[in-house]
Amino acid sequence: MSVTVKPAATRTAAGAESCRLDEAAAVRMAAEGGWDKAPMCAFRAKRKTFWAWTVATFFGAGLGKPGPGTWGSVAAVLIWTSVAVFAHPGPGWMIGLTLAGIALSVGLGVPAATIAARESGRKDPGFVVVDEVAGQWIALLAIPVAGAPADWKHILLALLLFRVFDIYKPFPVRQLEKLPEGWGIVFDDVAAGLYAWAVMLVLSHWIR
Repeated sequence: MSVTVKPAATRTAAGAESCRLDEAAAVRMAAEGGWDKAPMCAFRAKRKTFWAWTVATFFGAGLGKPGPGTWGSVAAVLIWTSVAVFAHPGPGWMIGLTLAGIALSVGLGVPAATIAARESGRKDPGFVVVDEVAGQWIALLAIPVAGAPADWKHILLALLLFRVFDIYKPFPVRQLEKLPEGWGIVFDDVAAGLYAWAVMLVLSHWIR
């Protein structure tokens, strides 16, 4: 991979020193997960891997500002809602389609997130939102599993619950971020989605 190394900002901590990396060091550090504290000795790939960035940003949803993670979740909700409302699948079909979407987003999301993180020189880039898509679909899976209607109340609740668990990261969600590269990027959101799924199953009995 061809890279251009940018001079990094001067460190402000005691004993400040300029952070300079050669190309080989930059590639090695990116492969190890990048830099998790600013300022970073960042580098950019001259060319991005198209399929990986497309998947990682979920077709550009991750480029939305502010809060790219929320944009990713909303994109996932819109797709799921469109299928539920316009295709009118039965609960069994909706469960199967949602599980297929989850498997696809995780299966492609891990390698895509790994590549995008390496090429951006960041450990967990904010623009990578395929993890939010997977977690959001897990939360939405509770609706057909519970036999609840795919109405605005249940869909909005699934969105809010997932965003809360994704932001506050109860145990072991935050710990899963420590997994290497794309695994850590994706699986903390999978865990947040499972929390939201479980709460949705309970609350669906009272929301009709």
